Amino acid sequence: MAELNPRLNIITLGVEDHTKMRAFYSAIGFELSSSSNDSISFFKTGGVILALFGKDHLAKDAALPNGTQSGFKGFTLAWNMESEAQVDAALVHAQACGATLLKSAQKVFWGGYSGYFSDPEGNAWEVAHNPFAAFDERMQLAI
Repeated sequence: MAELNPRLNIITLGVEDHTKMRAFYSAIGFELSSSSNDSISFFKTGGVILALFGKDHLAKDAALPNGTQSGFKGFTLAWNMESEAQVDAALVHAQACGATLLKSAQKVFWGGYSGYFSDPEGNAWEVAHNPFAAFDERMQLAI
């Protein structure tokens, strides 16, 4: 049997308003892929692809029940930066693009610096600087 080589390639968010969410992630600065269309958006993130797909369609595609989900969704996305100043700047930029600040950036128990925002549909993002990890030549986080 060939080695499976587990990896994470795409994170797909099931969204209520595809047009609004596409505009938000474009405004934040993610590059929209030319593979995108009116039904799905793919954003280049420097590694893993972020996809936006209608929530109802995603639930149907995955054969999952679809209901209204409010509150904490059980996951966060992370955007790592090279410095504390970049964390602060990213949080301000996200808010200017329509994000809601959940937690101001601050020193955290593990020795880093981070804060949180939510996108227009409540998906939580941590923006962090980890002084114990570096970026490789491709700007991929090396932990």
